[in-house]
Amino acid sequence: MSFSIAHTTRTYPKQLPFERMKRDILGANYELTLIFVGRTRAQALNIAYRKKDYYPNVLSFPLDDTQGEIYICPEVANRQAKKFGMTPTGFMGFLFIHGLYHLKGHDHGDKMDALEEKTVKKYGLK
Repeated sequence: MSFSIAHTTRTYPKQLPFERMKRDILGANYELTLIFVGRTRAQALNIAYRKKDYYPNVLSFPLDDTQGEIYICPEVANRQAKKFGMTPTGFMGFLFIHGLYHLKGHDHGDKMDALEEKTVKKYGLK
């Protein structure tokens, strides 16, 4: 299987086309696990792997050239969505896209912003 979703949270946006987004950005053969976690787990991962002590909305971890993991914290994303002018579901879709582009090798900047904007429009995320 090249895509799976796991969660330790009660809810997450099941209606988003996560697998299609993954395939469009990383390709069919990239093995990806998307995990929805609570704030405590997200912060623990952030401290352990990035040495940063805050609650992140999304974390992406490449395991090698053909597989990786993306962690999204719905609680943090829900709080931040309005600030970004998006619905909570749309913002979690954006965060997933953001993580995918990091796994593809992009860093923050104009090119990544343009790719994200194009993909957000393609999927009609609001």
